[in-house]
Amino acid sequence: MITSITNQTPTSTPNSPVSGRGMDSLGQGDFLRLLTVQMQQQDPFDPVDNKEMLAQMAQFSSLAGVSETNAMLERIADKLDQLIETTQSASEI
Repeated sequence: MITSITNQTPTSTPNSPVSGRGMDSLGQGDFLRLLTVQMQQQDPFDPVDNKEMLAQMAQFSSLAGVSETNAMLERIADKLDQLIETTQSASEI
């Protein structure tokens, strides 16, 4: 059993809203920090199932890929909007 944990302060209780950074700003560093804390807190006689851990990692990888795709689509949409504006202003002249 772990008797002391450093640099960990609870930011919310289960029934209170989460404060601080939004879910959009979570990254791989945050995931690794959560994974490390999870491994430190687990019972050595009843560790987390490997399948469950791999499933969590796969979900995070999938989420990261979807986030990158969304960011790319937003950049493409911005470029298309700029192109349309340029075309419209050129046709008005």
